[in-house]
Amino acid sequence: MAEIKSTMDLVMERAARMGMATPEEMRQEENTKKGMQSTVDFLNGSKPSLGEILGEFPAADHEVIAKGMLRSLVRNLFLPRDEEGIERLQRAIAGIVELNAATPDVGALCQELQTIALQYGQHRQQLRDQLAQQVRMQIEQVMMSKGMQPDSIDFDPTTEPQFKEQWTKLEADLDGQYGQALQQFKAQLSAWFGI
Repeated sequence: MAEIKSTMDLVMERAARMGMATPEEMRQEENTKKGMQSTVDFLNGSKPSLGEILGEFPAADHEVIAKGMLRSLVRNLFLPRDEEGIERLQRAIAGIVELNAATPDVGALCQELQTIALQYGQHRQQLRDQLAQQVRMQIEQVMMSKGMQPDSIDFDPTTEPQFKEQWTKLEADLDGQYGQALQQFKAQLSAWFGI
């Protein structure tokens, strides 16, 4: 199993490499960073396309900058929990497809990834709603056993400690299942792009 390195180890390795790096390697490293940083405008929606952003750089640097962009886009593939997350994921996927328009396999893989991410969101909401309904019914049963009318009290079952405890477990299981699939997609894309 690969050893997980601390941030300090990574910084020290990078510093050592920079001390031995040629000017060309340092320029490539800088262009990779530029590519990674430039995707922020695209992901936030302030730039309509990565091609437009790439056009702002010299043509000789496009390949390395595009790799930096792809690295950043792959890092932004995640399991969305809300509409904002879905939009960001869709922009990341659109960016990956845009930079690899000539490779239909990438488009197909990204479509599959998007389907799984959307299924995750639906499955997550469905589980949450079911758990809330179960907790509501349990609380109403307790109230009726004490002679109280459940309709007389309005409450939110998602604020109850038992809901929170059970939801934490359910959500962790769900994240584990879908997260594993997501990591496989990210590994496949990273391997294809050489990042």
